[in-house]
Amino acid sequence: MVEAVEEAGVASVVFFTTRFQPEPEAWITEQAGVPGWFTAQAHWLGAVFTSESPFATPWRREKGALWDVGPHALSVLLPVLGDVRRVTAAAYGPGDTAHVVLDHAGGASSTLTLSLTAPPAASGAALELRGEAGVTALPESSDGAVPALMRAADALLASARTGRPHPCDAAFGLRVTEILTAADDLLNGGAH
Repeated sequence: MVEAVEEAGVASVVFFTTRFQPEPEAWITEQAGVPGWFTAQAHWLGAVFTSESPFATPWRREKGALWDVGPHALSVLLPVLGDVRRVTAAAYGPGDTAHVVLDHAGGASSTLTLSLTAPPAASGAALELRGEAGVTALPESSDGAVPALMRAADALLASARTGRPHPCDAAFGLRVTEILTAADDLLNGGAH
């Protein structure tokens, strides 16, 4: 798809909800400019399989949290800590719970705990950065997914109009997929 986008000379935007919500987007931009991040810890926990959720789809049952909420966690970590050099992953805990450890090119490390089988009272998303500047946490957004999707559509139109690629373009989506594939290979007994 990345090659097709490049060959056609068209704009692309991959929808990562958090990246198109005002408060988190501003925080990500700010933290990406702060030097000296040491580590990050992310929890993306859903109660999809432990509650009466309309999101308990066959796809989510087959692919689990790694592929459902993992992309969203990576969409926040990568612009702040940089690309990933190495991936480690293990499936410890109930249901589809996965733990992913990332070694970022800039020297920082991060851990992700991902699950769609969390108890409803424990569900939610959080990300914390620690480094020379101290400790900071990803703010919650006052907007939901629909306004974020509208902003993503506006971003696609702006990219098409200006010719400037959006940070969440198809190439970024490919990199997120490559990292998740490496983790998935490890979770399913392969080596990467």
